[in-house]
Amino acid sequence: MEREKTKSQPYEVGYALSGGFIKGFAHLGVMQALLEHDIKPDIISGVSAGALAGAFYADGNEPYEVLKYFSGHTFQDLTKLVIPTIGFFDLKDFIDFLKSNLKAKHIEELKIPLIITATDLDHCRTTHFRKGELAERVAASCCMPVMFRPVRINGTHYVDGGVLMNLPVHTIRKECKKVVAINVSPIEADDYKMNIVSIAMRSYHLMFRANTFPARENSDLLIEPYNLSGYSNRELEKAEEIFKQGYDTAQETINRLIEEKGSVWYNLAPSIEMTNIN
Repeated sequence: MEREKTKSQPYEVGYALSGGFIKGFAHLGVMQALLEHDIKPDIISGVSAGALAGAFYADGNEPYEVLKYFSGHTFQDLTKLVIPTIGFFDLKDFIDFLKSNLKAKHIEELKIPLIITATDLDHCRTTHFRKGELAERVAASCCMPVMFRPVRINGTHYVDGGVLMNLPVHTIRKECKKVVAINVSPIEADDYKMNIVSIAMRSYHLMFRANTFPARENSDLLIEPYNLSGYSNRELEKAEEIFKQGYDTAQETINRLIEEKGSVWYNLAPSIEMTNIN
């Protein structure tokens, strides 16, 4: 029998979706596979690309349907090159794109509860948005420092949530009986060029990814596609390919765990064993 929900844990399953820029399309592929195994989220916690994927799903779209919104678009369509005083690109066009394609205008209007994590640059802290204008807050969470101008909300400047929390398990851990962590930015010892820009970017990504370690250990199911490092952040046209990489990784992970353990969950209490997952 399923354990009765308590006030402290009102949700059965939560998704925690990491940052990852273009690799965020892998979130949609992983989510598609999870849904096919009847692992559905009651709440979603997202950072950066994870907030973007979570917003479109929570707005009532099937994961595979989200690809159509980006089909035919390029990186240049969604951003605007500006004089680089506080960032090389402005996200106004991206915000307009979100406003045009998301039915919900505020976070609290979404069909599934969504928590969007961003970094408050002015006060040096993490902020978890549970309400407010949706498009602005998704853009704030996606705002990679230096590349994009910080997003100003109510007088405060925000940048990418991944600066301090790139895998937002903690945000929903106490509210959910089970948390699925999807990390599309695992640390990989891949090749890189020995020049100042490449070294700076590699170090930057390592710092982002290092703060995921505690979150990974605190999840009940962790899915990490390790085949995404070769994609450029501007390759929007490869969204379907990245989606499939996430989908295939999730299917392999789920099927392996079921075969080895009879369940996908790492920390399994007898009363919540999977009984309805194919």
